[in-house]
Amino acid sequence: MSFPRIILLAYLLCLSQFSFGQEFFTETGYVNFLSKASLNEFNGESKQLNGLIDLDKNLLDFYIDLNTLKTGIGLRDRHMRENYLETNKYPYAEFTGKIAEGPELKNGESRKVTATGKFTIHGVERKIEVPGTIKRVNNNTVELEANFKVLLGDYKIDIPKVMFYELSEEQTVTIKAELKKK
Repeated sequence: MSFPRIILLAYLLCLSQFSFGQEFFTETGYVNFLSKASLNEFNGESKQLNGLIDLDKNLLDFYIDLNTLKTGIGLRDRHMRENYLETNKYPYAEFTGKIAEGPELKNGESRKVTATGKFTIHGVERKIEVPGTIKRVNNNTVELEANFKVLLGDYKIDIPKVMFYELSEEQTVTIKAELKKK
C-alpha cells in the first residue's frame, strides 16, 4: 500500500471516530466573573471560551485567553491584564477534569453534574470541584452551565490596594457553552 493511501486510510478512520463518538466542541462559550466588594461590584466577560466534552469518557477541557476578558472600562482591563493576571506570562486559564457521574442523556434531557479536575490560572494549578448542568439538546448539540468560586490568593493573584479598584478576594465564575459535534 502506498504512503498516500495509508494517510488517507488513517484520516478516514479518525473521521469515523468523530462521526460516531460523543465529543462536543465550542470556540464561542461564555465566561463571566463577578467581583463584589464593600463599595462596588463589577464583572468581566468573554465570549471566546474554547472547550470540549467527551461524554463517552466523561472528560472535559475548557480554556480561555484571559486577554479576551472585558469589564467595560478599558483602563481597568489593561491594569487587570498587566498588573494582576500578568497575561504576558500567563495568557490562559484552563480547567481539565472528569465528570463524576456520567450523564447518559437522551435528547431534551438535562442533568446536574460535578466535574473534578485541575484549574490553572496565573501559573498555579489547583484541584477543584465544579458543579454544573449538562443538557443534551439533540444528537449534535449539548449545553453546559457551571458556576464556581476562585480565591485570588490561592492562585497568587495580588488584590489591588487602591480604593477605586477595590476587589474581592473571592470571584464567582460562570460559564455557559453550547457545544457541537464536528
